[in-house]
Amino acid sequence: MRFELLISGMLAIHARNAVYMALGAVEGITRAEVELGRAVVEHDGRVTEAALREAVAQAGFEVSAVRALPRELPTL
Repeated sequence: MRFELLISGMLAIHARNAVYMALGAVEGITRAEVELGRAVVEHDGRVTEAALREAVAQAGFEVSAVRALPRELPTL
């Protein structure tokens, strides 16, 4: 499963690193791509939206929106 998180308040590269580390600590996340203002997270189905919001809050930022994304298939 994949989610896109829109994150407010991320203005510098240290913010990106803080969010990446916080998401990495969530049990069940298998991949995270973080850029300023946005993160795409892949997980094994155990991760809740509340857990994602809490992790981002622990890094000092707020999730303004969460959107489910379709599954990506590997390129052949």
